[in-house]
This record gives sequence, structure tokens and C-alpha cells, in this order.
Amino acid sequence: MSPGELIRALRRRWYVLIVAAVLAAAGAVQVLHPTQTYLSTAIVVLKPPVTDNQPNQLANLQPPLAAVSYAAIQQLDSPEGTEELRAAGVRGTYRLIPRNSGTSVTPRYLIPSLQIQAEQAEPAAADTAVRKIIEIYTKHLTDMQTQQGVPDSARMSVTLLVPPTAAVQTGNKSRGLAGAALLGGVGGVVVALWTDRLLTRRSRRRQRHEAAADAGPVVRAEEPERAALAGATR
Repeated sequence: MSPGELIRALRRRWYVLIVAAVLAAAGAVQVLHPTQTYLSTAIVVLKPPVTDNQPNQLANLQPPLAAVSYAAIQQLDSPEGTEELRAAGVRGTYRLIPRNSGTSVTPRYLIPSLQIQAEQAEPAAADTAVRKIIEIYTKHLTDMQTQQGVPDSARMSVTLLVPPTAAVQTGNKSRGLAGAALLGGVGGVVVALWTDRLLTRRSRRRQRHEAAADAGPVVRAEEPERAALAGATR
């Protein structure tokens, strides 16, 4: 399709572009006045038991502790863990992010700390969701140690390093507006061209049917000859 054909097609389907512009404007309004949500964040750490040779628990954070913590995180990320959290009242968006010295591509999980986030419409609800996740995370670690028969004096413990703190979510409005404009423009052009092609095909098909109907029935060339022979025989 040449640029001239493109412009003519868009002119013919100008109403599609108007609908796309209205939808883009509605999206821009939503970007300028988004639904306010709050993100609550807390950090917990899994600490080893206090021993005579290592009284400072934070000085004895070893990779095995991070592995145990990550095992509990995997349990919560499973479908069964999701159902358990939902049954406890945790709904909406939440994240369990292991804090480690590796990267997102090659995580090493050397630091047994966990960042927990929950997003809710109210700050109190977000903080409550984070606390419930911490409670269930601690329960899973306790159950794991109980199953292994670890005595109370040798058990790992969960300590809250950063308490849940809710903050209002603020997005980038300029990027949102640019995205809405781009989506409306590209979507409007694509839908307009598709509509033009569809309606043009239907119009051509209807014109061919009307032309065939106006031409009337087609008479074969041999039919007049047959009629003349029939009259001569009579």
C-alpha cells in the first residue's frame, strides 16, 4: 500500500480514528487520575541459634540458612502456598524477594534475608497482608525444623529487621500518557485499515452481484437455432 492509498483509506474511515482518539483520551484520564494504591514493605532475616562460640547471631549468617529460607519461599510460591495465603486473607499483589549477593540471573542466596511486599488499596490493609505473610513464612520454617526433630535450643529463628511500612504508589505520568497516545494512534490506524479492507471487499462483492442481476439470464447460442428447427419441422 502506497502512502497515497494509506491516506485515502484513513480518510474514508475517519470515524474509526475518532473512536480510537476517544479511547486514548479515556486512557489518558485514567493515567492522570489513577486508582491510588499502597505498597507495604518489610524485611526479615533467618538467624541461627545462639551458641557459646558465636553469641552474635547476625555474625553467623551462612549460605545454608539462605537455602533453608529459599525453600520456605518456594513453598509459599507454590499453588498450595498461594491457597494457604489466600485462606489467611492475603489477596491482591504480593512479592517475596530473597535479598542475596548474587544477581537476578545467577542468584546465590548467600544472605538469609527476605523482602516482603504487598499492594493494597489501603495502607493498613497492605501492612496487615505483609504481617500475615511473615507469620506464615515463620510457620513454614518452624514446621520444617519440627519435621527434622531439631531441638528448641538449636532452632533457627526469624527476626524482623524492617517493620511493614506502607507508601503510596506513584507512577510516571509522562510515560503513561505517551503509552496511551502511542497505543491509540497505532491501534486506530490498524483498525481503520482493517475496516476499510473489509468494507471494500463487501462493496465489490455486492456490486458484482448487482451487475449479474441486471444482466438477466444468459441465453445460450444454440437455443435460437433449436427454436428455428422446431418451427421448420412444423
